[in-house]
Amino acid sequence: MLKKTVLRKKSDFSLLYNKGKSVNDRYVVLFLKKNGLPYNRIAFLASKKVGNSVVRNRARRLMKESYREIKEHMDIGYDFIFIARKTICNLKCADVQKSMEAAIKRAGAFKRKF
Repeated sequence: MLKKTVLRKKSDFSLLYNKGKSVNDRYVVLFLKKNGLPYNRIAFLASKKVGNSVVRNRARRLMKESYREIKEHMDIGYDFIFIARKTICNLKCADVQKSMEAAIKRAGAFKRKF
């Protein structure tokens, strides 16, 4: 991922949590908000409730790989935060990808097929 596409500032996170839209799915929670930029910015989080550092890093890796597979089908100009849920442990990448796709579709940030 490019440096400019990664959310880092606390103010960006606070704005997303307070004014953004939240969508829950079986394995991930998605927060999103329009950012007015010609590209998407994204962050992947896994709290200590998910597990130890090995499990949390695996959860983030699964979400990053799933995002890489589906990013060309997403609308442009959004900030996204994907948060791993406890249920993400011991899953395959395809399961996480389906969950992320479902959350993005429900949020209305998936490109329309014509």
